[in-house]
Amino acid sequence: MTKWTPFPHLGEYPYDAVSVKKHWAKLHAGDAEPLPTNEKLLEAWALFHSGEFQKAAELGLDLANSGLLAGLTVANKATCIYANYLEANESAKLALFMDVAQRAEKQAHDAAISAESLPNAYYWQAYALGRYSQGISVAKALARGLGSKVKDALEKTIELQPKHADAHIALGTFHAEVIDKVGSLIGSMTYGAKKDASFNFFAEALRINTTSAIAMIEQANGWVMLEGEKRLAEATKLYEIASATQPLDAMERLDIDLAKAELKD
Repeated sequence: MTKWTPFPHLGEYPYDAVSVKKHWAKLHAGDAEPLPTNEKLLEAWALFHSGEFQKAAELGLDLANSGLLAGLTVANKATCIYANYLEANESAKLALFMDVAQRAEKQAHDAAISAESLPNAYYWQAYALGRYSQGISVAKALARGLGSKVKDALEKTIELQPKHADAHIALGTFHAEVIDKVGSLIGSMTYGAKKDASFNFFAEALRINTTSAIAMIEQANGWVMLEGEKRLAEATKLYEIASATQPLDAMERLDIDLAKAELKD
């Protein structure tokens, strides 16, 4: 595996298996991932929350190769967060997202065969395909049929875990981006995208995870995509609230740094 760009604030969020277990509910309020019982898996999550994304991904993949299917979840999350925020090379970023999408699709298939409930297998497939779609342009992705795959995977996530705040965020973004790119009529008829649905998904995400910086950021972006200038002041206010949030871990720090950067532009 090529050496990844380091998290720029290494050492500021020191987690180990014990502290991750203690703070699990807050750390995973967004993805509703169950608390692992496997100590090596807890170690992988500790690496993730500390910002050691490559080490977390490598350990997660090792655990998956040894038969622990849930190891793919931490590997996929670490890869997606790294690719989204820290990978500067666009081709490498897209390749990482496609790797995750393929791994997560197989994970979901294997989980279904073994009767395991792994909502995040579907979520990380959707997230990776969604970010990949943004990278190649949403319009191109829709033409290739990726939009339906994203929507189906997110809806399956929520079917399996209704309190998956991050899936609600992503569905809100899906509806907003489709309408923004193809318009309300075609968006509704072809992809089932609706403005009210977008607003409702964002609201539900923040109801479940009230202090989520990324939920605020994505809702703000959705408002502007769907209603333009008239929601700009409200969107800016959400960005300001998000930027003032205190991060619990490395991922949240990246979310908050994004909000601060956007406010400066």
